Amino acid sequence: MKKKLVVLSGAGISAESGISTFRDSNGLWENHRIEDVASPEGFARNPQLVLDFYNLRRRQLKEVKPNLAHEILAELEQYFDIHIITQNVDDLHERAGSTKVLHLHGELKKVRSVNDETKIYDWENDCNLGDIDEFGNQLRPHIVWFGEMVPEMEIAAEIASEADIFIVIGTSMQVYPAAGLIHYVPKNCEIYVIDPHLENQFTKHENFLKTSATEGMKILRERLLK
Repeated sequence: MKKKLVVLSGAGISAESGISTFRDSNGLWENHRIEDVASPEGFARNPQLVLDFYNLRRRQLKEVKPNLAHEILAELEQYFDIHIITQNVDDLHERAGSTKVLHLHGELKKVRSVNDETKIYDWENDCNLGDIDEFGNQLRPHIVWFGEMVPEMEIAAEIASEADIFIVIGTSMQVYPAAGLIHYVPKNCEIYVIDPHLENQFTKHENFLKTSATEGMKILRERLLK
């Protein structure tokens, strides 16, 4: 039986494909205040601004492609039962070929009803005011904003609790509840961390790779397939 390898991925893996990270040093996201474009209050104040912001993100997604880190994770499915829990809202893991991907913070290529978060629709192009579901409700990005519940968290915790190997890649480990997933892994689970900016408080020294996502996954592939 294949070992269960669980991956927690964050903005760092997408950044190498050219997707801007969620937050830069001045607290802005693409020159917008986070609270204006990533909160229910921001959407209530100026829905078209928020819709335009995600329309631009969705368009950018068509211009980027998966990088080597995504591709190695997909390739490793030949050898491991891989489950990816991602904080990213892009579809680069799926486009690289990974088949079990759980999006904690929603997906850019989906929208949902403002009145019913279970009414979710695939959406490739722009979403604007006046775009409605079959019941006449306005559609909004299928993104978990600040102050909203993370509906997939329980499933993610269950997946983490069954891991034989747990890889943290390209995440600040400061966004909760996602960062707390590392506390659900079993005691005998082998933990690897790949990130150029983190300080190690998560695993043994030789399993901590202070590198980019692609460099780290190249090293890790060699180790895992020994």
